[in-house]
Amino acid sequence: MDAQPTDTAPDRDVPDPAAPAGTAPDIDPPAGTVLDRAVGAVLGSAAGDALGAGYEFGPPLPDDAPVGMVGGGTFTWAPGEWTDDTSMAVPVLQALARGASLDDDRTLDAVVDAWCGWAVDAKDVGNQTRAVLGGLAPRTAEAARRSARAFHDAHGRSGGNGSLMRTGPVALAYLGDGREDALARAARAVSELTHTEDDAGDACVLWSLAVRHAIRTGVADVRVGLPWLPPARREPWAVRIADAEARRPRDFERNGWVVEALQAAWSAITHGTTLVDALERAVRGGRDTDTVAAIAGALVGARDGASAVPAAWRTVLHGWPGLDATALTDLASRAVRR
Repeated sequence: MDAQPTDTAPDRDVPDPAAPAGTAPDIDPPAGTVLDRAVGAVLGSAAGDALGAGYEFGPPLPDDAPVGMVGGGTFTWAPGEWTDDTSMAVPVLQALARGASLDDDRTLDAVVDAWCGWAVDAKDVGNQTRAVLGGLAPRTAEAARRSARAFHDAHGRSGGNGSLMRTGPVALAYLGDGREDALARAARAVSELTHTEDDAGDACVLWSLAVRHAIRTGVADVRVGLPWLPPARREPWAVRIADAEARRPRDFERNGWVVEALQAAWSAITHGTTLVDALERAVRGGRDTDTVAAIAGALVGARDGASAVPAAWRTVLHGWPGLDATALTDLASRAVRR
């Protein structure tokens, strides 16, 4: 869920998509492995979202506190029910499953229209997202971008975590060799439908490229996306990533801000051992628990695969618009492009 950030990003610079230095090269794993990891990015995010739903807005929990798929919370979620994080990712996933391209505004028009329809009676919509989508006419990508810019201009910032939470599926259409630059552009374009601030777009680029890399290699490395950021913003993000590795999710108290949401998610993955451990750590960090766990789930799910999501979680996983884990699996499988 969006919360207001506490700083603004510098002006845009020209990206320089050089090849990442010092990272392991992508490999070409068996198709079944790629598919399991791609589905894992979607199911892992939805599972993290539903796991964190009942703890949203709560304080950090002790390290040994049990975390369960219990539902409840402020919005009385059912056990296994996902929140706005996954609901906003679904139209993106559906578009990719249809074979649509995210560099086509007609595709983004359909995504925006679906978001607007969902937001009418959704239990939980982030403040920034609700402001951007509310009363949008026409319900198009261009109108959404104008509304997002107007929100940013009115408030002086627009760096909530509401675009990072939904970015997981974007990578599935860009898994082939040499597709990093196209993925970076698509991730930023989907982010900018509701979030104008550079930090939000940067975070989506970093996370989407990390998801792609994890699906291809089985390695979670958020640094692989740094070369696809504008040069002036690479070092600040490298510092933020290192800071996340040195601290725990609970240390990022402003995790409604996209920067600290990414840091909390990366901290949970860095210090966790398994998908379940990482997601539980994300939830124990407190505050915007569903979103941090959804963000973490996309990357750790891409690393470990759908098979790492416990069967007990998959059985109860469900949410808008009447989908379950089986439906998400089918959509993710059809969205994969190599």
